[in-house]
Amino acid sequence: MRFSALSALACIPAALAQIPAPPTSPSPVLKARSNLVLVPALVGTKSGELVFALTAKDFTITDDGVEQKVELEEDTDNEPLALVVAIETGGGGARQLDKYRHLATMIEAVPGDVPRRLAVVGFDSEARLVQDFTSDLEAVDAAIHALSPGDGGGAILDGLGFSVDLLRKQPPEYRRAILLLSETIDHGSRMKLDEALRAISDTNTAIYSLAFSSSKSDVGRYASEELPTTVSGAGLKNPNPQRPGGCMAKDPSADPGTSQTRLSQTYDCLGQLAPPLALIKMAVIAAMDGMRRNAPETVAHLTGGEYFRFSNARELESSLFTISNHVPNRYVLSFQPQSPHPGLHSIELRLRGHPNLVVTARRSYWVDSDAGSEPGAEPQH
Repeated sequence: MRFSALSALACIPAALAQIPAPPTSPSPVLKARSNLVLVPALVGTKSGELVFALTAKDFTITDDGVEQKVELEEDTDNEPLALVVAIETGGGGARQLDKYRHLATMIEAVPGDVPRRLAVVGFDSEARLVQDFTSDLEAVDAAIHALSPGDGGGAILDGLGFSVDLLRKQPPEYRRAILLLSETIDHGSRMKLDEALRAISDTNTAIYSLAFSSSKSDVGRYASEELPTTVSGAGLKNPNPQRPGGCMAKDPSADPGTSQTRLSQTYDCLGQLAPPLALIKMAVIAAMDGMRRNAPETVAHLTGGEYFRFSNARELESSLFTISNHVPNRYVLSFQPQSPHPGLHSIELRLRGHPNLVVTARRSYWVDSDAGSEPGAEPQH
């Protein structure tokens, strides 16, 4: 299956293979028996003008640091699209609903002139389906107008997980994307950070985020919270045997007046590992930290989508216009990894001999093992 335009997937590198997957339905991931990875990419000048005339020879791709043979996929612009519009109705999102009165009309241009299926999800402390997938734009418009202010929650990660599950049930020939409208800080998601990272990394879903600022009190509260220690279970096994319990344990000889955040402690631990393992795990920690500080921006960058801030309806409309202009103008590159190991793989896409151009693309892919997969299941990438 191909995916282009809105289907860029990105995530953090390959160190989460040992993190337990969330208890969701089976994911359309790249199976170990499949050997094609697609990397949609957007290329432009530093001033934002798109560039269309590049060939496969202009790109280099590395998979976990190993350079790959790059191919350029052709005729990917006409593939149908399944799009979930996920809207925060709780927390600060309740005050933004009036800005979405013409949202359906603005969204109409995003898929371009291809078959499309649109669904609407609303979320506060809970995520709920407001409109199931339909090609009827009037039904989508009615669903958006029917949204009402929710409770004080803004469970962004739960809303994304809910939306990803909906997209998993769509026909495999459809590209998949989420248009997320929310504040910058998650409020009350039950999904853990490692579960969220796995969820957005094991489907071919691009996330396009339109965000308004969270309140200063929420930003301060989230910035002061420690990261979960789940990552220490993903292969970080006592890299410092001189400290009982490993370097992530409290140092009994430490000065009681010193304070160290869990994030800085983790980075210190990773510094004791040999590259590239240390770099891989540092990227995992950085991604999880980003999810806390600005979830919409982080998931957009991880999946190869785009992130925009808005404070009024005009900025919202301008951002959607930009997205609709970028959708049909992506290169779709591919490569065939040799014996891909299960877990996350780090992708780096660069341009050859074009220092003045900027490229945006997915940063990783997830390889699932064949264990537990259904016989005959179509491999995805």
